[in-house]
Amino acid sequence: METLEDVVIIGAGIAGLATAVALKRVGIRSLILEKSETLRSTGAALTLTQNAWLALDTLGVSHKLNSLYTPFLRVSTTNLATGAVREILLKDHGPRTVHRKALLEALAEELPADSIRFSSEFTSIEQHKLGDASIAVLHLEDGTTIKSKVLIGCDGVHSVVAKWLGLSAPVHSGRAAVRGLAVFPQGHEFTKEVKQFGDVGKRGGYVPLNDKELYWFLSCPEEENMARDPQLIQKEVIEKYAYNFPSQYLDVVRHDDLSNLTWAPLLLRHPWNVIYGNLSKGNITVAGDAMHPMTPDLAQGACSALEDAVVLGRHIGNSFIKNGRLLVPEDMARALDGYVKERRWRAATLITGAYLSGWMQQGGYQWWKKFLRSIFYVLIFPILANVVRYDCGTLPRVSASVELQHSSNKSD
Repeated sequence: METLEDVVIIGAGIAGLATAVALKRVGIRSLILEKSETLRSTGAALTLTQNAWLALDTLGVSHKLNSLYTPFLRVSTTNLATGAVREILLKDHGPRTVHRKALLEALAEELPADSIRFSSEFTSIEQHKLGDASIAVLHLEDGTTIKSKVLIGCDGVHSVVAKWLGLSAPVHSGRAAVRGLAVFPQGHEFTKEVKQFGDVGKRGGYVPLNDKELYWFLSCPEEENMARDPQLIQKEVIEKYAYNFPSQYLDVVRHDDLSNLTWAPLLLRHPWNVIYGNLSKGNITVAGDAMHPMTPDLAQGACSALEDAVVLGRHIGNSFIKNGRLLVPEDMARALDGYVKERRWRAATLITGAYLSGWMQQGGYQWWKKFLRSIFYVLIFPILANVVRYDCGTLPRVSASVELQHSSNKSD
């Protein structure tokens, strides 16, 4: 069987769903192919900073989450070796930590029911030239062939689409991260702030999501044989990595909902590969972790994926409107090239800043490392902190009737 689509998105994660919502806002229906059977919620929770909420405002979904999650206004970091405590007060527009599943569902609810095709995995990608334009051709495991005017890879860190474009594989940062969700059925008494604890080579912390749940994390040196079983992960965190952490932190870990516990290496794409690599080719591009995997030290992975979605929606939407509300294949390469130019340096900056921030926060206590760290916090960190004030912009204005009509026509 062979079908033709305007836009095909690979992956129903944050980047994929948000991109589909952005396109819907400008009147373009897309088809999302997701290899899992349901929406994936691996990772328990994530932090969304000011730039992410601006993107969510543009996508029209922020109101669904605002009432559920309140901003935290203070970050407290304790040096376990010296006992020194450093506090950062966030005056306004404080970050909010949200359930990953809640964000995915908020985005998915905005899409027509047939927008996501689960249990769909492709076997190969081709690009056929049609004069001055190109068509992406996907071959699926079930024998289906899908031709698309635009193909967007939102298929994560190990993106097949990124590999097809010729981007280098992500590299190991040398660290791994444990992420979990602690549940206190009778309620907890933790204040609404981020508590972090650091030592040589490791850093952990927690932040309340609501009055019964807390998101917690630990980053530590990566090992060859990391535990996979959730109970073993919890045991190793308590007995091997966080044994010298405060009792409150260990208590949070003991209350973990093991169904959400993960331990994975922290990967990143070399920033120069993002700057000089092929982020698009004709009518094919990537977004989210498929474009710019980064360490979590600036909390910008999901935030930048939401930015990507808005920028993609704007560039494709402008072409769509200019061409009489049609996706003209000859114009798609130009639209995607504009998206790449807008995102390339922003993504490379975030990758670099996140890596440097993580390296500095988990460094040792030799005099030269202390000296570098003092310079970093005085001169560089305030600059990096400004990344959260970035505004990715808006989408082209399209009437609700046009958006609804286009989506309806494509569903018939």
